[in-house]
Amino acid sequence: MVNNETKSTAAAQGLEESFAQLFEDSQVKVAAVGEVVTGTVIGIFKDQAVIDIGDKSESTIPLAEFKSERGDAEVKIGDVFDVFVEKREAEGGIRLSREKAIGIKVWEEIAEIQEADGTIQGKIETRVKGGLSVDIGVPAFLPYSQIDLRPVKDLDSMLGQTFDFKVLKYNRRRNNVVISRRAILEGDRNKLREQMRDTLIEGAVISGSITNITDYGIFIDLGGMDGLCHITDLSWGRVSHPSKLFKVGEEIEVKVLKYDKETDKVSLGVKQLKDDPWKTVAERYPVATKTQGKVVSITDYGVFAELEEGVEGLIHVSEMSWSKKIRHPSKMIEVGEPVDVVVLNIDADAKRISLGMKQLQPNPWDLVSENYPVGSIIEGKIKNITDFGIFMGIEEGIDGLIHVSDLSWTERIKHPSERFTKGQTIQAVVLKIDRENERFSLGIKQLEPDPWLAAVEKYPLGSSVSGAITNVTDFGVFVELEEGIEGLIHVSEISKDKINTPVGMYNVGDTIETKVINVSAKDRKIGLSIKALTDDAGGADAYDYKAKEASASASSSSSPSTIGDLLKEEMETQSSKAAEEAQD
Repeated sequence: MVNNETKSTAAAQGLEESFAQLFEDSQVKVAAVGEVVTGTVIGIFKDQAVIDIGDKSESTIPLAEFKSERGDAEVKIGDVFDVFVEKREAEGGIRLSREKAIGIKVWEEIAEIQEADGTIQGKIETRVKGGLSVDIGVPAFLPYSQIDLRPVKDLDSMLGQTFDFKVLKYNRRRNNVVISRRAILEGDRNKLREQMRDTLIEGAVISGSITNITDYGIFIDLGGMDGLCHITDLSWGRVSHPSKLFKVGEEIEVKVLKYDKETDKVSLGVKQLKDDPWKTVAERYPVATKTQGKVVSITDYGVFAELEEGVEGLIHVSEMSWSKKIRHPSKMIEVGEPVDVVVLNIDADAKRISLGMKQLQPNPWDLVSENYPVGSIIEGKIKNITDFGIFMGIEEGIDGLIHVSDLSWTERIKHPSERFTKGQTIQAVVLKIDRENERFSLGIKQLEPDPWLAAVEKYPLGSSVSGAITNVTDFGVFVELEEGIEGLIHVSEISKDKINTPVGMYNVGDTIETKVINVSAKDRKIGLSIKALTDDAGGADAYDYKAKEASASASSSSSPSTIGDLLKEEMETQSSKAAEEAQD
């Protein structure tokens, strides 16, 4: 009996415990797959954290999901955080994820922020195609156009920095978020612009940061809006390019020249912060003043020198040297080099100053007449040979021209190179000095007496002479009396009978005897006659001679005495013109 009661009591207690266990199990919360629940760290084992979510069994999460930026696992027993129930294993285990729980919370936050037009903080991680990747809890894309108000040249400098962003759009299914920093900056700028509209006035001096530099000026961020400072308002002087004076990002002071509230266009000036130096330039740099400048630019026609900030003058190439023939100013001076100058002329209204360098040195042409008087004999080297003459170096920058007609009294020189070579040392006589046109005329033949002066006495009127025939033409016969001295027997002086042409009657090289009927050292002509030798009286009387002389003069006036003279006169006319052009 006792035994039976004991057994019954034991059975009842077991049944009671079973019902208690069933009741206890019914009170355990079972987490659904895909749900975010709260978990508590109850243990750490090797590379896993043991998590209790109040379910029938505990689970683990890899410590890697708790790593900080330094790579350390920041987790300890007792930490509480959200976890995501990924899966229930068949044997009763649970797979949890902390990262996915964070992602879900972030997506919920992203949706709320976009709906409320709020901002989210993120850290720029890396550069990607088309923009930057930003960590806002999930990877987000920041396009280039949304990084700043203006293009950012150095994107690498932004890596690792944290900013606030606006959410432009997102797609949770595709895990895609597009954010913008520019939208925040534009909002801030619009607020500042509204404030500036009430305070910005023409004539005010304000500070700003240079945001862009172009060929025509610089753009300056005034804090709420941009203003343009045109290149003409950068300096009172000439500016080749704004980048020569300023750099992007530089903070500068400017003056508000004009503000259009309707279009928000602001015109700014830098040079207006100082007085116009051209107003008093004539007082500070009167004509003939000697001063110093700095070469700021070089052109084909001269050099621009800066006398002070905003004041530049032109040194024309013709004012750089008295005597040197400067092919290009850069051969004589360089940009940035200091230069001593003399003020030649000032036009303050046109903002122009003419400067000179050569005026600081004596003009060598002022001393040429004193050092080389007309008639003096000088010596020098041939510097150049042309078809109209040769140039002889007198001193640095000064050459003298010996015209081909002044090379010889009697010799027919077709080209000066027949007798002279470049670099040869020669002597010459100073014939003429033209100070105004800077021309120096020399002669070589003048070193010897003119043989034609002696010809007047050597070949008097009426004297009989003989010589070799050098040429036979329709109008007469040329006879060489001595080297360089020729006479002409006109066709009318060959015979008393009328002769149409002497061609065929005489041969070149034959010796012939004639009589002198005309001689002129000035015209360098001798008139000869054969028929005068056959005159019954043995010679012409004074009347006949005068008549014949007049006839010969008439013939010679219409044509030179020799073919050489004909060519010589034509060459002298053309070469004289060429020589004048060459010396110019």
